[in-house]
Amino acid sequence: MKLVKWLCGVGFLLVLASNIWTISRWSEGRGVYDDICYLRQAHLFNRFGLDGLNTDIERDDDHYLRNKLKEIKYPEWNVVSRAPCHTWIEKTNTYAIQYPPGTGFALALFPAGFQVIPLYVLASVVAFGFALLAMSYASTLYSLTWVAVFGDVTIYLMINPTKASYSMAPTMMVCALVGLLTARLFVKEPQRHPLLLTMLIGFLIGFAVNFRLPNLFLSAGYFLFFGFVLLRQRKPEALLQGGLFGVAYLVGIAPTLIANAINAGSPLATTYGADPNDLKSRIDAGILWAYLVDLQSVLLIIACAWVVWILRSFKGAGIRSVAIVTALNLAVNLAFFMTHPTFNPYYTIPIAMLSLWCLLFATLMRPAESGDHRLMGQAARP
Repeated sequence: MKLVKWLCGVGFLLVLASNIWTISRWSEGRGVYDDICYLRQAHLFNRFGLDGLNTDIERDDDHYLRNKLKEIKYPEWNVVSRAPCHTWIEKTNTYAIQYPPGTGFALALFPAGFQVIPLYVLASVVAFGFALLAMSYASTLYSLTWVAVFGDVTIYLMINPTKASYSMAPTMMVCALVGLLTARLFVKEPQRHPLLLTMLIGFLIGFAVNFRLPNLFLSAGYFLFFGFVLLRQRKPEALLQGGLFGVAYLVGIAPTLIANAINAGSPLATTYGADPNDLKSRIDAGILWAYLVDLQSVLLIIACAWVVWILRSFKGAGIRSVAIVTALNLAVNLAFFMTHPTFNPYYTIPIAMLSLWCLLFATLMRPAESGDHRLMGQAARP
């Protein structure tokens, strides 16, 4: 097994090296509007510190945005009202960036002009690290084979399709960490700090919303699960655990709420200016087909099949709890994206990878003998 694990590690390293070589040749000026706006948010943080949460276009007095638009030959680069991914906010009388501030903050951690490459290299290295960690849990050739395939694919995904949006790199890192922590919360024994783990998971999922607003739905399965456990057990411990998860989630999402208050006039107001008709949920055969023939569908099908396998094969409360949280999360996220009016090759990647990381670590951490018939959720009892 040691030799096989060593060979798997070498495989991970080769994929990582390929990623870094590919990423090193990327350009930050690829002409995508979203990229420019994320980089402008990073520029505001570099220039004003935390006051960079205020994205009023009038603060572009150094012409950073205009120059970026001129570089890509945007025809109306000098027309404020036509600036891409900026929304007119009547309440604050400003044009503000529509995206939450987290991706810009992540980019601002690196030197101006050299921000995208190191962010994606970091994401690849993090994926490599979690793949090695998963490999350390593998105790059979069968499980090691799964880890080897999953690790290679996961590291590769850090460049494709995540390159499509800078918000995906930090999101993928959070998904891997939450997957590990979720498995430790429900499966790992003995359980020493369940409340701390619960709060950390809630905080990280909330923090992910600062990178992409649709990451809001990554919390759905957890809220539903803790709510179900509370209704079933009716114990103060269940109320405390669910309540702490919710509080930590709000703390994690706080930067976006503060940015909304500054730019949109209220923490609960949105800086997105989409046509209300575009926000109506509806089933579109074209959208469904686009997902069906895309890589995303493969990842989602594997996640769904994995959930069914766990529920049919194991009786332990811990691993079954992870499967149920994942199933609820998948159901809510798929319901949202499959009725969303637009398709994108990375939209469901976060829920797919969060689900797969949760299921992988839960499967690897499960006790050798799973005859546990405890009530659902007791494996994570305070």
